[in-house]
Amino acid sequence: MAYFNKETETLQRDELDALVDERIRYTVKYAQDNSPFYRKWFFDNNIKASQIRSHEDLMELPIISSKIMRERQPPEIEEFEFKCSGWDNIFTIHETSGTSGTPKSFFLTWDDWNRYAEKYARAFVSQNFGSRDRVVVCASYGMNIGANTMTLAAQKIGMAIIPEGKCTFPVRIIRNYQPTGIVGSIFKLIRLAHRMQAEGLNPQESSIQKLVTGGESFAEESRVYLEKLWDVPVYNTYGSTEGTMCGECYAKTGLHVPEDLVHLDLYNPQMENFVEDGECGRIVLTTLLPEKAKTGTLLLNYDTEDTSVILSRERCVCGRSHLRISNPQREAETVWVKGTPFNRVDIERGVFQKENMEYLTGEYEAFLYGDDNEVTLKLTVESKNGEKCEKEIIKENFLKTFLINPHLCEAYQNEDFNILFNFTGPEELEFYKIKGRTKRLVDRR
Repeated sequence: MAYFNKETETLQRDELDALVDERIRYTVKYAQDNSPFYRKWFFDNNIKASQIRSHEDLMELPIISSKIMRERQPPEIEEFEFKCSGWDNIFTIHETSGTSGTPKSFFLTWDDWNRYAEKYARAFVSQNFGSRDRVVVCASYGMNIGANTMTLAAQKIGMAIIPEGKCTFPVRIIRNYQPTGIVGSIFKLIRLAHRMQAEGLNPQESSIQKLVTGGESFAEESRVYLEKLWDVPVYNTYGSTEGTMCGECYAKTGLHVPEDLVHLDLYNPQMENFVEDGECGRIVLTTLLPEKAKTGTLLLNYDTEDTSVILSRERCVCGRSHLRISNPQREAETVWVKGTPFNRVDIERGVFQKENMEYLTGEYEAFLYGDDNEVTLKLTVESKNGEKCEKEIIKENFLKTFLINPHLCEAYQNEDFNILFNFTGPEELEFYKIKGRTKRLVDRR
């Protein structure tokens, strides 16, 4: 079995926990000494940094939200209070996408870049990438860090990168350079496969040996469809500017969390408590620094607003001992109907039912209308042949899957929750006309 950092990735659980506690102590002290925000935050909350000695102590600290981060930087105040290293140590400056408000600013030292790159390098190696691979990166190079981090990770393992940035690159790139892998979102890779087919190159007969998805959550059914299109394994990754680079290994039994570099807990905001393993909660992360390391932006108990489940802390069949989580979902893509939540991924699961994909491209969008008394979900799916498809089969498959939640099913049967279906031809969905990140579930109530 191949590892990027075998000694750390295969630590015994007690050794790993001890290492985490050691780094929590150093990280909290670093925050006290170098972060204007945390120095004041400790004082205001009567927290003594020297008393934060372990994971259990960390869980007693207040939760930091995106809102708090935005309030402690320009234009709200004059200084970047989460910046915790001098300008002479800052290597790059980055911003989040800003899809849920003012972009959050992040400052990275070269130490940060090396740690970020190691996280992705571990994931790549666990997915059987190595020095003989050539990988097309379909993630944007810019203020977001994902593409640059993957490129630096590739350098560390001797892998070649084709830095396209977008998945709309010419098909000749695959013909000419014979890449063995592509990194992109589920839908980008589906569209690329369809474009290759239209240009006479069968994805299943191309040089591609594996695909890596990231950038958005997805239904397992859409991954199965993508694997069928390309006839290669599709691996999942989860990353963010905040530092949560987690990767699925070849066994595909959850995403490994690099626990020595980022600490992860799951929190229930409604109950205001941390949840047990196996229960769904919001991902709360803490930057972990090795002794003597420096960082440009440090986070303690930061609420990512993404939800997940800790699947296991046992050693994986790949030999790695770090905990595994389920595919995270964005809280911003969760809506509530009649007191019951569902996520965009739940809709996607219904669309990508195996029997449906004979007729559909996989593209869809959904809109919610109504009020407290009656809610309507309008689902529009893109058919390969416009209106010419087995509509009743598609409807039946979707409802059977989507209404598995008994509360939604009851509301549907009582006609308090209506579901309308619409079928369009290729590129007739509303989001094609709008620039920016595609929104597939929009609440218009």
